[in-house]
Amino acid sequence: MIRYTLKCDRDHIFESWFQSADAFDKLAKAGMVACAECGSSSVEKSLMAPAVTTDRPLSAPKDPREAALAKMREEVEKNSEYVGLSFAKEARAMHAGDTPERSIYGEAKPEEAKALIEEGVPVLPLPFKPRKQAN
Repeated sequence: MIRYTLKCDRDHIFESWFQSADAFDKLAKAGMVACAECGSSSVEKSLMAPAVTTDRPLSAPKDPREAALAKMREEVEKNSEYVGLSFAKEARAMHAGDTPERSIYGEAKPEEAKALIEEGVPVLPLPFKPRKQAN
């Protein structure tokens, strides 16, 4: 796997992973690599620095959107209970009044999430994976 910093024709910069350099080239040539912000398929590799690992903690994100997502994750983790794959069951039980209401987050299969929404259970997708499952 290889991670590239990419830039679209509207100067949006984003990152994406590819199986190989050849895979990126083929996908880009076919117009199948799109900007994460505007959807433009006019994307090229941008200048990037090699990744260096250290024992120091990671610095704060420089992009304000990344900082906002990091803050959101922190608030969710601090103020909610992680219920893992039991999310749909727990959300449904709270909605039915079978268990006390509390802030929870976890994981649900797409069909489980769709069923919750159809049943009127107030749920929202989070824009990040729980740390317990993130690599």
